[in-house]
Amino acid sequence: MPYALWTVQVLLALLFLFAGVTKFTMSSEDLTKDINLSVPFLRFIGVCEVLGAIGLILPGLAHVRRGLTPLAAGGLVIIMIGAVVVTIPSMGALPALWPLAVGVLAAFVAYRRRSWFTTA
Repeated sequence: MPYALWTVQVLLALLFLFAGVTKFTMSSEDLTKDINLSVPFLRFIGVCEVLGAIGLILPGLAHVRRGLTPLAAGGLVIIMIGAVVVTIPSMGALPALWPLAVGVLAAFVAYRRRSWFTTA
């Protein structure tokens, strides 16, 4: 199970790192094309995604403040809940399955790494 958990953490970190960096490299018009949210808010979400990606990996690798990993995963769950809520009215229920699945994986990491939070 530890290898599977680390695999999920790395894949989620790569996904959130990509999503966060994309929010900074896209033009404002492209960023708000499919969604009715402000550009500064979307850039803030990008910062949260990048920090969450770092929080999924770095504490465990460095063995320092490992309790940040379940907190980062929990924060990413909150972001994914928001993504589902925003996606359903704008694009429909079917496209909302992707952020739902990512949120479930982040919740899995938060749950399985909860012992790191208590030992930090």
